[in-house]
Amino acid sequence: MAALRDVPSLLAQAELIRESLAKSQIITDNMVEILGSFDHRLSSLETAMRPTQVRTHAFRVAHGNLDKTLKAAEAILTQFDVSRQVENKIIQGPRGDYNGAMGKLEEEFRQLLIQTSKQVEPARLLEALPNSTKPSGGSQPEMGDLASSNNSPADMTNLKSSHPGSNMEGERKLALTLPVLIAPRMIPQLKEMAQRIVGAGHHQQCVKIYKEIRASSLEQSLRKLGVERLTKEDVQKMQWEVLEGKIGNWIQFMRISIKLLFVAERKICDQIFQQLDPYRERCFAEVAESGFIVLLSSGDAIAKSKKSPEKLFVLLDMYETMCDLLPEIEIIFSGDPSAGIRETASGLTKRLSQTAQETFNDFLEAVEKDATKTPVLDGTVHPLTSYVINYVKFLFDYQATVKQLFEEDENVDKSSSQLATATRKILQVLQNNLDGKSKQYKDPALTQLFLMNNMHYIVRSVRRSEAKDLLGDDWVQRHRRIVQQHATTYQRTAWGKALQYLSGQGLSSSSGGSTGLTGNADSGGMSRAVIKERFKNFNLLFEELHQKQTQWTIPDSELREAVRLAIAEVLLPAYRNFLRRYSSILDNGKNPQKYMKYSPEDLERLLGEFFEGKFKGDQRR
Repeated sequence: MAALRDVPSLLAQAELIRESLAKSQIITDNMVEILGSFDHRLSSLETAMRPTQVRTHAFRVAHGNLDKTLKAAEAILTQFDVSRQVENKIIQGPRGDYNGAMGKLEEEFRQLLIQTSKQVEPARLLEALPNSTKPSGGSQPEMGDLASSNNSPADMTNLKSSHPGSNMEGERKLALTLPVLIAPRMIPQLKEMAQRIVGAGHHQQCVKIYKEIRASSLEQSLRKLGVERLTKEDVQKMQWEVLEGKIGNWIQFMRISIKLLFVAERKICDQIFQQLDPYRERCFAEVAESGFIVLLSSGDAIAKSKKSPEKLFVLLDMYETMCDLLPEIEIIFSGDPSAGIRETASGLTKRLSQTAQETFNDFLEAVEKDATKTPVLDGTVHPLTSYVINYVKFLFDYQATVKQLFEEDENVDKSSSQLATATRKILQVLQNNLDGKSKQYKDPALTQLFLMNNMHYIVRSVRRSEAKDLLGDDWVQRHRRIVQQHATTYQRTAWGKALQYLSGQGLSSSSGGSTGLTGNADSGGMSRAVIKERFKNFNLLFEELHQKQTQWTIPDSELREAVRLAIAEVLLPAYRNFLRRYSSILDNGKNPQKYMKYSPEDLERLLGEFFEGKFKGDQRR
């Protein structure tokens, strides 16, 4: 029912719609008519405006082209803007972009060097130098100690320290095993890093990093070895035994450093900086300089310190070491940056040479002026003599070095060489000094025994050493005659009076006639008293000689027996003859044994006790 009630309403609405559509159609028809009129008019207008349209089209095409041109120009200008923005980077090259990367690479280079650098243990270095000699702990006698020394010549043989240079030639013939400072497998990586850093223009940083790490590692190795910087003041304060050990160590350290450490350091530097000159030479010079200068400055301090005779041989050792190492130093430190090191090493060698020559001259002066007031009590070889002879002997161990020291040609005749001249001068100075010392004895026989002992020791030492070839047979024969002269003078001085007692001279009667010496007690009564006096005086003199001369010393056994024999050959026949001629006169008297106390056999036995240095009670000159 509700739907039916809505029908009229719907119909009314539909009618309204129809009326509206009708009106719309009328309007549409009118619009079509009007538009038709417009079409006609537009057609006429289009015909009239066609030239204008053509011009407008041309403008539009031109405008389009202009837009395209402007857009192209804008693109080009944009590229210029970009170019201007990167212009500084282009001018700077890779550094502009790689500064951060290079900083990281440099740090990696530093860390890798730190990680791979090794300090070398001293034991490894000593093992790597198989023929090295260890420093001697022995001491050398000082000139001031000689006068009060009771050492025998055999005890004085510690004058020279062990000879560090004795095996140097052998070392040169051996291929030494260099210490490993950086593992070989790491070298290529370090080399590549160094090349990239240097190639990027960061060579200053590369050299600085390498020098800092490797110099520190090298110095630590040297410190572990025992290398220390000595000053002149340090050396002056040292006792001789301490200084001698320091010098022996210095020689050892120099050889280890040059032959092993610096060679190995040079090798890895050459490998890492291969084809990167001049930085290769600069790096090595800066790494090695500090450690090497410590060694050279210590040697210089020793060379400049107070001179004393016992220093000559250690100075010669140092000089010989430097002469041996200089060619290797020239090779290892061959670059221009190392010129200062080479000059310092050469300067030290020259200073050692000069100091050694001055020390030798001081030694001569010390021998000449040695004014020992207390003589050796038993007339034996004076400590000065054994000291000087040992000095000469050891000097011959350095013949080649001494020739080099005096810049002498190897072909110079030995007898005319400076060493021969120096040796003759030393021995003559010694002889003069001994002559002066011999005058301190009150007993002239002991004076001659002293001179005989010392001259014999000199001649025997020369004959048994290389000095014989240098000084020649003439020198030896001339000085052997001097020994014999002293022996003869001793015999005449010591035994002349005893032989007078055993001679027949002065055995005459009070009337001046001959005693007859027939054994008749009545013939020549005065002669018996004279003979008794002769026997008595001989006995007393012999006993005095025995007491003194058993305390005197002839240290050489052959010379001792020769002197005893020479005395016996003169004394015993004279005594036997005296007994044979005059004993019968005393046999008839009282207590003949009181005067004829000794048989020839007794005298021979007692002579065998002479010159043994057996002191009894107070020592007498």
